[in-house]
Amino acid sequence: MTSRFRFLDDVALADSAFEASGDSPSELFQAAARAVIETMVNPLTVTPAWRRAIERQAPDPASLLFDWLSDLVYLKDAEGIAFHDVDVAVVQGPGGDWRLRGTVTGEPIDQGRHELRADVKAVTKHLYEVRQEGTRWTARVVLDI
Repeated sequence: MTSRFRFLDDVALADSAFEASGDSPSELFQAAARAVIETMVNPLTVTPAWRRAIERQAPDPASLLFDWLSDLVYLKDAEGIAFHDVDVAVVQGPGGDWRLRGTVTGEPIDQGRHELRADVKAVTKHLYEVRQEGTRWTARVVLDI
């Protein structure tokens, strides 16, 4: 597995930006989700006591990734969850659509134990990009902080 992400300090001054990549769509989605989590909290301070399965479908990988990352922001806001990790599988269906099955783990936010970082308000479409170059998948994402 060669998924990874790096924060882009020179892209968004008031927000947070990152570039994620992987050798497959699944690895890309995993790296991007981990970047969102790392933006919000130090995941090493969160235990995997809470678990949620997420299934999504979209006509293209860019729309699917946007929805997947937005789900993380929604769960943080609506249910007060700090995330520990994610596991995700992304495949292209026989009709050409893209499908995601993921699991996120974490626990209710505890400001006394969790190293909270930034309060991500939304995933934005500003400079948003998902591309495939050969077998490598890459995404650039700007988060509204």
